[in-house]
Amino acid sequence: MIDDLDLGFDEPERGEKGRHRRGFRKRKGGSGGGRGKTFLALLMALVLLGTIGGGAFYGFDRIQNYFVTPDYDGAGAGEVTVEIKNGALLADMADALVSADVVKSQKAFVEAAEANSRSKNIQPGTYKLRKQMSGESAVAAMLDLKNKIVNGLTIPEGRTAKNIYKLLSDKTKIPVKDFEAAAKDPEALGVPDWWFTRDDGKKVVKSVEGFLFPDTYEIPPKATAESILKMMVDSFLSVTGEMKFADRVQKERKVSPYEALIVASLAQAEAGNKDDLGKVARVAYNRVYGEFPCNCLEMDVTVNYYLESIGKPTKSSKQMTAAELDDPKNPYNRKLPGMIPTPINNPGKEALEGAMDTPVGKWLYFVAIDKEGHSAFAETYPEHKRNEAKAREAGII
Repeated sequence: MIDDLDLGFDEPERGEKGRHRRGFRKRKGGSGGGRGKTFLALLMALVLLGTIGGGAFYGFDRIQNYFVTPDYDGAGAGEVTVEIKNGALLADMADALVSADVVKSQKAFVEAAEANSRSKNIQPGTYKLRKQMSGESAVAAMLDLKNKIVNGLTIPEGRTAKNIYKLLSDKTKIPVKDFEAAAKDPEALGVPDWWFTRDDGKKVVKSVEGFLFPDTYEIPPKATAESILKMMVDSFLSVTGEMKFADRVQKERKVSPYEALIVASLAQAEAGNKDDLGKVARVAYNRVYGEFPCNCLEMDVTVNYYLESIGKPTKSSKQMTAAELDDPKNPYNRKLPGMIPTPINNPGKEALEGAMDTPVGKWLYFVAIDKEGHSAFAETYPEHKRNEAKAREAGII
């Protein structure tokens, strides 16, 4: 194309022998044809420059996005609910907000949160927000408690799964049978299969008991029985993961994490005071894995767990009959050697710590001795009987 243009240079003349002479040839006549070709060349040059300029502008626009944070303006419009999960970092919150079209980019929210010293007060839960808010507006809205949908429920420590289903049902109006159905497959709720490994040779019984971590939970508006139980299991895994519970009990206690979880539930049920959680756990280890004559737990709380599981009312030790205490059909029989099949409740963090970091001691017996729930611990039965006498004098037993 350009080869056909005449830019004012004449083709060199050839000599007699075909040689080229360098130089210009003087034109004859007017300059009308030359001007036409010059105009065409100028037009094409302008088109070429325009193309280069457009590309440069497009490239600049792309580069600019790297330096300018994509963000919406103002407080947004409409309404949308966004769930912020437990343990969410700023980046996780930003991802949830971007997915709901609350903010335009992750960077917009993170930068606004980092610029606001109060952003560390943003809590997990469900928020009522607007679509297409600026990052700054979104942070401010999440710090305003009136935008947080409060539907909290506190699960106390030491409650059985059956009791927890009732609490959840009362709060959410989801039938208890839905929770029972969801709980039939603990692994589907997020419990890793390795948690059900035992080192004591006992048959593995997969149960969600022990994995429903006691805490205060914000129940999302459209929650299901399965999603709520998954949330509780996830909390258990987060807490025990941070504690390095599984690694430590295998290394230090020489038992499987599941057996240690059972011990934590026993300590939660038996200890009348949090100061004694570790000592009660030590008694359970000593009885089952130590030199206790029957290598059995001899704890009445296991009998009560069985009674509750078959729909019967629980009883105090004084109220239990000999048949109930030593029922051969009860897999949680207090005199059966070895550890019981499953945890008997859902222990809290302090009970888990007690089962993991137990104090050193050869205790085999304990009895409550004051109204605050403190227990006296003994290595021998005669010493235990003396402690019981003190407890009677104090009116505790």
